[in-house]
This record gives sequence, structure tokens and C-alpha cells, in this order.
Amino acid sequence: MNPAPPTGVPAHAPLVHVLRDGLVESVHHGSVVVLGPDGSTLFQAGDVDSAFYPRSAAKPVQAVAMVRLGLSLPPELLALTAASHSGEQVHLDGARRVLAASGSTEDDLGNPADLPFDPVERDRWISADRPARKLAHNCSGKHASMLRTAQVNGWSTADYLDPDHPLQREIAATVEELTGQRIAHVAADGCGAPLFAVSLRGLAAAAGRIASAPDGTPESAVAKAIRSHPEMVGGTRRDATALMRAVPGLIAKDGFEAVQIAALPDGTAIALKIADGTDRARLPATLAALALAGVAPEALEPFADPRFAVVDELSPDLRAA
Repeated sequence: MNPAPPTGVPAHAPLVHVLRDGLVESVHHGSVVVLGPDGSTLFQAGDVDSAFYPRSAAKPVQAVAMVRLGLSLPPELLALTAASHSGEQVHLDGARRVLAASGSTEDDLGNPADLPFDPVERDRWISADRPARKLAHNCSGKHASMLRTAQVNGWSTADYLDPDHPLQREIAATVEELTGQRIAHVAADGCGAPLFAVSLRGLAAAAGRIASAPDGTPESAVAKAIRSHPEMVGGTRRDATALMRAVPGLIAKDGFEAVQIAALPDGTAIALKIADGTDRARLPATLAALALAGVAPEALEPFADPRFAVVDELSPDLRAA
């Protein structure tokens, strides 16, 4: 296993230009890596070897760890385990089902209360004067599954988010195994779960291993669940869900602070981070990286936006006219 990636300020590079009437108005810096099925580097820009926080892009890895620990759920609920869901009714109902499996309730969730992530759903809640709820938090599916995994193993549930809890130690071990590197730093994510700093290269490697895993493995179970239920991973109005529907066999997961992973069934994988953490440059950079990974242009073209152009080095073919 490789040592932990170095910490410090990443040396990001220009990735995406924001255009107004053909003139570059703003520039988003970031880092991106595209790995081949054998782990070779097909493309990289910026700093892909320094430590960073993968945020919710790490959820498929966390889901693999839970399946290894005995979590057994139908595919749509396993997909919800790896989700940052939009807070649509199907997501809330799914989280309730996972909680019921362990005899838990919404009060047992360790994530904070929130309104739905999806703007349409959020506006409906506000219009109806509905309060924030733990169940509506985009991470409630993952937390419900953490409670279920702890219960299956006979572990305590009240402290399931403690980094020293057996569940979180096992998740950390899976992160290190699938990324191929030691964890550089441990923090708390916005939902309260431990957050493990790795490199973009390591995160892409983990995504590729999950996407290409042989049948019968926990990795394959998670990949199949994500592919068969992309609407549970995001939502009906989310670009990650739409990308998985457009690209056969793709698994994709976005994360806060403009992080994205995606991987094809042969293990070709991408990981990227937009330096300033704003989301508008994430999708243009993702499209360019997927093109470099071999995804057909016709599958990506519906997502193109002429307001954005990636730098020549990333993908000249996807630059806006």
C-alpha cells in the first residue's frame, strides 16, 4: 500500500473558462485525473496526488465497506446507501425502510436535520411550512445503512459516527484498500460521519475497482445497485443521475465542494475537484474527462453548455464554439 498523500495547498490548474459573447469572463481552477483499466494515467491536470476531502464522492466506497460487514438490502436501498439524495418522496420512503430493518427511527440518525437538497422539493417544503428533518438530509440513506450495519454486527449504535467505532474503523480500512493508499487526515463531513482525506488518483482508482469488480463481490453489488437505480443515488433533476442514464454501465457520484467521480464497467475512471468549491464548473470538466475516458460524444452532447469551455489540454473537442 502506498503512503498517505501529502497535505498542503494543492497546485490546481486552470480547467474551465466561463464565456460571455466569446470572451473569457471567469476561470475555474481544479485538478482532474483519468485512469485506464490497468490503473495507468490517461490524463491528468493540476494536483492529483495531494490529499483532499472526497466528500460525498466517497459514498460508494463506504457502501462497499458496509456490504462487506453484512449489510444486505435490495438494490434500490443499496443505491440509496451510496446516495446524496434529493429528498424526493422515494428517497424518504427508502430511508424509512432501511431504518425499519434495524428497528431504528428517524431520531436515531446521527446526521443533522435539513430541508431537501433538490430546489423544487425544498421550495415545496418551505411553501408548506414543513420543518427541517433528519430524514430529509441528503445523507440519511447512508446513515440509516450505518445504523443497520452496526446492528447486524451487534455493535453499539448511539456512537456509530465515532471514528473509533468498529464500523468507522472498517470503513477506513476499505477506503485504504480500494484507494491503495493510507488515509492522510480524518475530519468530520457535513453530515457528521468521519471524512477520510485521500488523493484524486486514489479516489479514481477506488471508483474503477468498484465499477469493474467481478460478480458476487461487495463491490459488484454496489456498482449494480447504482447502475440499476441511478435515481436513488441523486434524483430526477440531478446531473449525475442523468449521466448514468445516458452512458451505459457508468457509475457516477458527485460530492459537495465540487468533487466528482465516474467509472466505466472496464474500470476506466475519472476523479476531479474544482478548486473554489463552486459547482458550476464541475459538470463541464466531468464531460471533458469522460470524453477522454472514451465515452461516445453523442452521449455527452446533450449535457454541453456553450457558456463553458474546458482548456485545450483537457479536451479540445468539447470546447464551446
